[in-house]
Amino acid sequence: MKQMHSDLTNIDRTDVAELLARYLIGLDADPLDDDWAGGLFTADAVVEFPMSAHRGLAGMAGYHRDALGNFAATQHLGSPPAVQVAGDRAGLRANLTSTHVHHATRDGGPPEFFRTGTLVDGDAVRTDAGWRLTRLSFRVQWMDGRPPAGSS
Repeated sequence: MKQMHSDLTNIDRTDVAELLARYLIGLDADPLDDDWAGGLFTADAVVEFPMSAHRGLAGMAGYHRDALGNFAATQHLGSPPAVQVAGDRAGLRANLTSTHVHHATRDGGPPEFFRTGTLVDGDAVRTDAGWRLTRLSFRVQWMDGRPPAGSS
């Protein structure tokens, strides 16, 4: 019985870790639409960045599209998350290195980059549709380059 519980916990950890991976890959490669958001977040989910936050599934995709629209391209590389499962709830922590490529300059010079090293904290719950994120919080540890206009 104990082995079976351990196997289920490991499956849950893998499922929660995959949520974060799908989120990060989606930022760089997927259409950020309601299907993308609904496959990752609960209806009351919160995403918190140092410069802004969004609450609720409604508008979650647009929030991300708007933020990433400041850049010509991005790449988000995350560490394997540490996941703690307790029944139908889970917490996760991971490191993230993000590279943001600014849009081309008018003078045709090389693209500028904005890079960050970030600690990601999150929570997830088991739903009828599988695990979903209820909270993601990003704490920037370091920055290099020019952030997008209007951020601090």
